[in-house]
Amino acid sequence: MAELNLEQNFPDLFIARDNLAGHTICLCKEGACLFSEKRGISPMMDLIGEGKDLSGYCVADLVVGKAAAMLFVRSGIAAVYAKTLSQSAKQYLETQGVPVLYDSLAPAIINRAGTDLCPMEKAVLCTDNAEQAYQILREKLRTLHAGNV
Repeated sequence: MAELNLEQNFPDLFIARDNLAGHTICLCKEGACLFSEKRGISPMMDLIGEGKDLSGYCVADLVVGKAAAMLFVRSGIAAVYAKTLSQSAKQYLETQGVPVLYDSLAPAIINRAGTDLCPMEKAVLCTDNAEQAYQILREKLRTLHAGNV
């Protein structure tokens, strides 16, 4: 989908993109924005956990892998902008009919140590079901946090 078409159909996507600086994620609906500086999928997991209705929001995010893309789909996000987008996230969003813009396309999202695939990406390799992915990611975060205590 051409950027001009997206701008006409999803003006909040460009508001979110233009307000991303200084944040890791910006969600926008009807000109009102939500921001977070948390890394990874934490902002989306927090919003979902709080029961926030995100349907119809547009999102701008620094890094979008399949795990984040699946959370966006589960939440009813209308359109996505990513500074860096993984191939699997692009494919997933396109198959789900979610318009996506990005600055750079990466083969995969790598862990913070740079040694392997991101653990959240690994966790959702086995599913294309957004609700199942949310449950898998919730459990993965729980076990990761338990290990850090």
